[in-house]
Amino acid sequence: STAYNLSAHGPILPIGSKLLAMTPISPFRPRRWRGAVLPETTEIKFEILDPYKRPVSATADSSEVRDVVEVVIRESTEQTVTLLFDPELNLEERILKEQFTV
Repeated sequence: STAYNLSAHGPILPIGSKLLAMTPISPFRPRRWRGAVLPETTEIKFEILDPYKRPVSATADSSEVRDVVEVVIRESTEQTVTLLFDPELNLEERILKEQFTV
């Protein structure tokens, strides 16, 4: 979500931008890596070098999978969400206001 990504010091992407924000949480290497903004068609793959020596768990949307050997991330075209909002209040303007108003 936009709020979750912002709280992890990631960017807020404009609505309809066709971009994917990749934001690290507690990155170890490289330590100062701040993330990336990628085209929405990008597929990201993490391959675990030695999953038996260093077990890895992956968590997404509150679902955890343990002992993974690889993680593939891509935008889902199968999931849809209906947003309800006040027609008197433009959602994009509200997001911009939240970013730049003190």
